[in-house]
Amino acid sequence: MFRPERTRTIRGNVRRAALILAPWLALLAGWYGIHYSGLINPALVPTPHEVAKRFVELMRDRLPMDILMSTRRVFLGVLCGIALAVPVGFVLGWYKTIRTFIDPLINFFRALPPIALIPLVIVYFGVDELAKTVILFYASFFAGVIVMYEGISQISPIYVRVARTLGATDGEIFRKVIIPLAVPHMLTALRVALGVAWATLVASELIAAQQGLGALIQNAGSFFQLDIIYVGIICIGFIALLMDLGLRTLARRFVSWQERIA
Repeated sequence: MFRPERTRTIRGNVRRAALILAPWLALLAGWYGIHYSGLINPALVPTPHEVAKRFVELMRDRLPMDILMSTRRVFLGVLCGIALAVPVGFVLGWYKTIRTFIDPLINFFRALPPIALIPLVIVYFGVDELAKTVILFYASFFAGVIVMYEGISQISPIYVRVARTLGATDGEIFRKVIIPLAVPHMLTALRVALGVAWATLVASELIAAQQGLGALIQNAGSFFQLDIIYVGIICIGFIALLMDLGLRTLARRFVSWQERIA
């Protein structure tokens, strides 16, 4: 016999697992339903098991390298974008006068879709890896800087005044007050930047990419290989999801005083 506490724990775990699995099972059921309903030509909607079979075949062929190349590009683009977005976000968030002048420019460039910049990027940076990194950097920077400076601007100046009252220097205030309060916003900016970078990946790999999930999707589209297109799309979604879950775990570990970062 289980003790009442143990029983409640087991029930809670089962309930959480059911809540997590339910939307995925509903998605699979809907997918099969669309295929077999006749509403859409079945040839245009491969079944989940057909996509899974193709996934296994591709894992024995080019898919691991495609995943590696795309992940590398995303990491590099996001790393560069966030490295600039964090200090710029600090300045814009903390100094209202500067934000008043720069905010319109930030929002102007943020509204430009990265795919529209591809012709200019090719002219200025060629068709090598640098061009792909520039596109991902652009998307990551503007996504991250908005989150960063909006978060910093919401930090109450009361914390700074209290620290000054206690005799803290400017350096101590920055290290012991501002940075700890900014960490949740940094993590949120990183999460948003990663999501936007993965969403921009296919556009960046339009630039003469021979490997990568975006290249896989584009090549499959040229030959009407819909099952491969689904494999590429699902891989992008799951990798982005796993990265986001990893960042949430880090956030809970290092920012234990805040229940969530978004």
